[in-house]
Amino acid sequence: MSKNKPLIFVTNDDGYQSKGIKSLVEAVKDLGEVIVVAPDGPRSGMSGAITSLSPIRCHLVEKKENVTVYACTGTPVDCVKLGLSEIVDRQPDLVVTGINHGTNASICVLYSGTMGAAMEGCIFKIPSIGFSLTDHRADADFENSKKVAAKLSADVLKTGLPLGVCLNVNIPKGDELKGIKVCRQTAGQWVEEFVRSKDGIGKEVFWLTGRFANDEPNDKDTDEWALANGYASVVPIKIDMTAHDFIEMARGWESMEMTTDKAKLTENPS
Repeated sequence: MSKNKPLIFVTNDDGYQSKGIKSLVEAVKDLGEVIVVAPDGPRSGMSGAITSLSPIRCHLVEKKENVTVYACTGTPVDCVKLGLSEIVDRQPDLVVTGINHGTNASICVLYSGTMGAAMEGCIFKIPSIGFSLTDHRADADFENSKKVAAKLSADVLKTGLPLGVCLNVNIPKGDELKGIKVCRQTAGQWVEEFVRSKDGIGKEVFWLTGRFANDEPNDKDTDEWALANGYASVVPIKIDMTAHDFIEMARGWESMEMTTDKAKLTENPS
């Protein structure tokens, strides 16, 4: 690997053969040397999952000028861990993940393998960005997504990101893209999440489905509003999940101390 160019690490959760990851490689390949370590098949919804009870396999798929591709049997986070530990010969300058087939806005950031991988890059102190397109189709049009990915990747390579912060970027489907908006995560949740059905022998099964219930559809500073109005949304995400504004309120719980009887608690008079 050339040490004269930025090293860009690419992964996803749809598999190394997906159109989305190929589009992401196209978007960033002129910015530096690209190494892809991605799952060998779909791993959607894996969040930060890792493989601990079985071995992981990884093999070289292709190596051509400026782009090297590996396929891994693990999760998206496995791909980042394994790639950074065993495959690259130096710390990457940027980790980019996606481009996901489907949105990862709002609460989806918690479930997303795309964002799990981006957050893992962030844990390794590497500027990291997760990209998603709000179109689940395998043949989705990624042209606008490639433009957004190229711009933001170039910007972050130039300026970096604060330690502990990565970016969750979503791009609306359709031909028209008005621009990019930096937003906050929308408050909401998935509801009516399962459809009850029966399998071939009549046993009951459940299919994951549902719809997103937006708690603040008119708030213009949210990612869901940006996407609904033709903008790509950029939400800075923190690795530190501490609710800092609640710490002082919770201090009262410290007024308990263990007695010599470990099964009992007593109030601390101080």
